Amino acid sequence: MRKITLLSFLLLGMVGGYAQRNAGAVPPPATPQVEKMPPGSRVLNIDSSVTTHSQVTIKGQVVPYDATAGTMPVWDEEGKPVAGVFYTYYERSDIKDRAARPLVISFNGGPGTPSVWMEIGYTGPRRLNIDDEGFPIQPYGVKENNQSILDVADIVYLDPVNTGFSRAVSAAIPTSRFFGVNEDIKYLAQWISTFVSRKNRWASPKFLIGESYGTTRASGLALELQEAQVDVPQRGRACIAYRAGYRAE
Repeated sequence: MRKITLLSFLLLGMVGGYAQRNAGAVPPPATPQVEKMPPGSRVLNIDSSVTTHSQVTIKGQVVPYDATAGTMPVWDEEGKPVAGVFYTYYERSDIKDRAARPLVISFNGGPGTPSVWMEIGYTGPRRLNIDDEGFPIQPYGVKENNQSILDVADIVYLDPVNTGFSRAVSAAIPTSRFFGVNEDIKYLAQWISTFVSRKNRWASPKFLIGESYGTTRASGLALELQEAQVDVPQRGRACIAYRAGYRAE
């Protein structure tokens, strides 16, 4: 049997306190007025979240953390919400100053794939019970990931529109707003800008990480975030690295 494993990563590091460059790129208010779903609805509110507290042992060190799962809106040019993007945010809870703590922004490839595979298959604090080839093993379930990167960086996993729980607010919203290489990059860059503002993480070094199509998305987001969303001061720096591994048996 021949098995091929292809894994690609692209990371972007942005250091320094970035300032918004143009008025059109300024994210909407932190508490916008959005329509709430009625009780019992199977549709997620597009601006809501739930936080739990836990801990994980990484390389022999106990790491406490807050895990926030929720949705945050995407707005159109008139400030109206057009979609809700689902995310899971892991934040180490014993850190007092986050200015120097990295923030990793993670997504999968596909491009129609949620970030769950990066979260529970690679970098998150919990990992599926799988063998070295990535196949599930019994007993099925999850276990602590002692190789998670949460000891050195906070992580947000985001699901592009129409993956995971991320959806447009109505069927009347044209899919062309989200689907396409450039469209995907544009609205996700705006969403990331809003997320960073809400979480007060502009001073933190930031990294983009993705696999497969995620490398294409990350390279586009690197340019979009620097040129369209933020103005990089001279004391800041951007670093892009690419790694691809191939193995055949």
